[in-house]
Order: sequence, then structure tokens, then C-alpha cells
Amino acid sequence: MPPEAAARPSPAPGIPAGWRAPLAGLGAVTLALLIAFARDWAEMAGQWWNSSTYNHVVLIPPILGWLVWQRWPQLSRLAPAPWWPGLVLFALALFGWVLGTFAGFSLVSQAGAVAMLGAAVLALLGPRIGWALAFPLGYMAFLVPFGDELIPPLQTVTAKLTIALVHLSGIPAAIDGVFIDTPAGLFEVAEACSGIKFLIAMIAFGVLAAHLCFTSPWRRAAFLVLCAAIPVLANGVRAWGTIAVAQVKGTAWAGGFDHIIYGWIFFGAVIAAIIALSWRFFDRAPDAAVVDPAAIERSALLAHLSAQRLGLAPALTIIALLTAAGQGWAAAADRLDAPLPRQIHLPEVPGWHRANYAPLLGWQPRASGAEHRLLGRYADDRGHTVDVFFALYSGQSEGREAGGFGEGALTPESGWAWRADGPAVAGGKSERLLGKGRAERLAETYYRTGSLLTGSNMRLKLANIADRLLLRPRPTMLLILSAEAPAGSDEPERAVNAFRASAGPLDRWMDRVAQVR
Repeated sequence: MPPEAAARPSPAPGIPAGWRAPLAGLGAVTLALLIAFARDWAEMAGQWWNSSTYNHVVLIPPILGWLVWQRWPQLSRLAPAPWWPGLVLFALALFGWVLGTFAGFSLVSQAGAVAMLGAAVLALLGPRIGWALAFPLGYMAFLVPFGDELIPPLQTVTAKLTIALVHLSGIPAAIDGVFIDTPAGLFEVAEACSGIKFLIAMIAFGVLAAHLCFTSPWRRAAFLVLCAAIPVLANGVRAWGTIAVAQVKGTAWAGGFDHIIYGWIFFGAVIAAIIALSWRFFDRAPDAAVVDPAAIERSALLAHLSAQRLGLAPALTIIALLTAAGQGWAAAADRLDAPLPRQIHLPEVPGWHRANYAPLLGWQPRASGAEHRLLGRYADDRGHTVDVFFALYSGQSEGREAGGFGEGALTPESGWAWRADGPAVAGGKSERLLGKGRAERLAETYYRTGSLLTGSNMRLKLANIADRLLLRPRPTMLLILSAEAPAGSDEPERAVNAFRASAGPLDRWMDRVAQVR
């Protein structure tokens, strides 16, 4: 045996003595956090299992376990120690969870629940161990089901790529928002066709592969750009292929062909192409250690940070107290309910009268958890008709969010689909909806709480957060002004503009309906 090999220390079998108490404490904290925030973890697990967009996340926990096991021979040579700045990070993660809960914004509350686990690792094991586990701790972010916010822009990008390829291939077609009209029929780049599933999975794969296969930051960055760009481009090619096949075989045959190709062949082919393009640029040896314990021990910065120590028992106690305080604050805010009138009515509007609600295609906005909902139709003497939906909430919390997913003008599986953004409106947002290819509806959405009038769901959530932080009960209102017409008509815009002009300032109009002024 070479002398240098004989002199090299090897890690003791099993768990070193210095690791046992911190690991036991970390295990207890992890279990307690999973129980305390079980609703968030259950919601995430439900999305991993039931949503095809996030099925790949089921693989993330075992990948995290493998990443830690891969580092264990080097980790075991380091000495863990509780670190009080880690408790500050834990408190910030907990505060993020509180804010997400206050806003009814599950993405933020779930991110806070995940971040608390990572912060607990730093608080109980210290910065040297945290540095050695930097990548697994960061990779935990992929446990949070995120990406739905990218669906509308991805639909638009896919539609534009598709129509360009359709025209290049000589197929006559016209595009209207996310709808493409061809001789074989009308095609919609729906949410399921946006490519979001493929993109999110590829980004998770790309981050892991970039870490394992490259050492150069420039090569890692280039590889990640490739993993993000190719799925978007490939999805446009897939959509074009479906339309091209439909011109020959018909839309029904092309739809089945698309699902088989996209689900089983296309995804694998794109991954294989990315790996093949990048293989020759891999610059990390397969057997290279991912952690250098000697360098970590020599680091002056980590030595300075590690000096900020705390006892294990105080660290565990502070984590327990912080968790109880956060849970108590959230529970108190959940009980906030503003007083509401027993009954509300849609008011009279000068120059308009109430009319029977008889839409070309059934349309019923959703306002889950609202104490009051009104839906009525107004008409004027010029033939304009406008549908008015109003909802009044005593507060905003889980299950009663005015701006939540599937709430408002576009209800999932209602026969209506988002076509494009509508004209800009002051204090609101405007959308064009298409119903089964034959009816068009313009919908303007307005949120109001306190003195705020906005069409931004984010601004509404920030206002709701401020109210709940201060334990200040305020009602929230949702107003949707909408008009319909056969597809291709601009009548909806004229009708809604005329109604708005007659109703006057919408903030005062909404307050009058809610009887809060």
C-alpha cells in the first residue's frame, strides 16, 4: 500500500458521535414541521401525484436523498454545530409562509414550508454543512409546484411559432390570439398544449444535469439555456405537426397521433437530442468528489460564520416557539371577517334597464366562498347589452380567493377559452374569451378592497396581506362587466364602454352595491 494511502484518514463506520445529537434534532424538527404544515405538504403531494404537469416532482425526494448520500463520506468528516443566524433564516421562511397564507397564495406558502426545512438544516448543522449541502438545499425548490403563471405567455409563443411553420409549409391559415383557423378546422393552443409540462420537467432535469456533468459556470449556463429553449421550440414543431397531419388525416386522427407522439416519443427524443448535443462538452469526471471537506475547513469565511454558535436545546426551543407564533398569527387572521349587509342588489344605471339573462352560450363566473353573488343583464335603447357579475367577500383566505385559480370570468371546463388580452382599461383587466368557436365575450375584471380598485390579482393579494398582517377586517369585492356577440364582432367592446360611461366611477359604484360607503 502506498504510504500516502496509509496515512489518509477514512471516515469512521456508521454515524460519527458528533453527528448523532444534531441529526436526531434535525429529524425531530423535520417531522414536526411536516405535521405542523401538513396542509401545504398534502397539497403539494396531491399536485405531484394528480397533475401531469408535476408528475416529475415525485422523483425529486429520492434525488435529494441520493445527493445527500453521495456527499456523506465527505460530510462525515465535518463537525456540525447549531448556528443562530440559521434561526433568522428560519424566521424569514416562516414569515414567507405567513404572507402566502394571508394572501391565499399557495405557491408562496408552499415555498415557505419547503424553505423552513432548508433553514432548519442550517440552524441545526451550521454553515459548513450548509455549504457542503448547498446544491441539494437549493434543489429543494423543485418540490414546489410552480410554473402555471407561464401558461398564457407560452400559449402565445407556441401559437406564433406554429403559425409561422404552418405558413412556411404552404398551409393556408389565419391566427387569432391562440386560435389557428385552417382548412381542416379551427385549432386552439390550449393550456395543455402550451408545453408547460415539458418545460418545467426539462428545467428540473437541466439543473441537475448541469450540476453533475459540468464544472465550468459558462457551460452550465449554456446547457440551461438549451434546456429552456429547445422544449419551447420543439413544442411549436409538435403543434405544427399536428395541424399538418390533420390536413391529410383529419382532426380526430391527428389528435390521437399528437398524444401518442408527444407523450411517449417526442419528449424522449428531445431529451436525447439535448444530451447528444452536450455530451462532448461534459467536463466533470464521473468519479470526481462533489465536496472538498479540506477546503471547507480552510475557508476563513466559513470559520467566521461558524463562530456564531448556539446550543442545540436553545435552537430547538426557538424553532418550536417561532413555529407556534406563526401558526397562531395565521389562525387569528383566518378568523377575520368584515361585517356585511344581509342583502345586496344591483343598482339602477342611468339610460339602462334590467333585461332577461339569455346568453348565446352559457356563462357563469365563479366566486367560491363569496357571501353574496349577483349576476344580471342590463340593456339600453341602442341595443347594447351588458352582463354584470358582482361578488362580495367578508374576507380572503384558502377557498375564498377572488383572484384564485379558476375564479372569475374564465371557469375551467365551461366551454369558454381564453383568446387574447382585451383593450386596456383603467383600474381593471380585460380579456377576450371564445366559446366553442361561435360566441365571443369581452370580460373586464375589477377587484376592490379598502380604497384600492385594480385588475391586478397581485395588487389585490398585497392589499389583503397588509390587512391580515394588521388583523384589520375589510371586505373584498369582485366586479365583472361583460358583453357577448357572435365571433368576429366588436360589439362587446362598444357595449361595455357605454355601460361604464353611464355607471360613473366604478369604485363608488362597487361601494354602493356592497353598502360600505
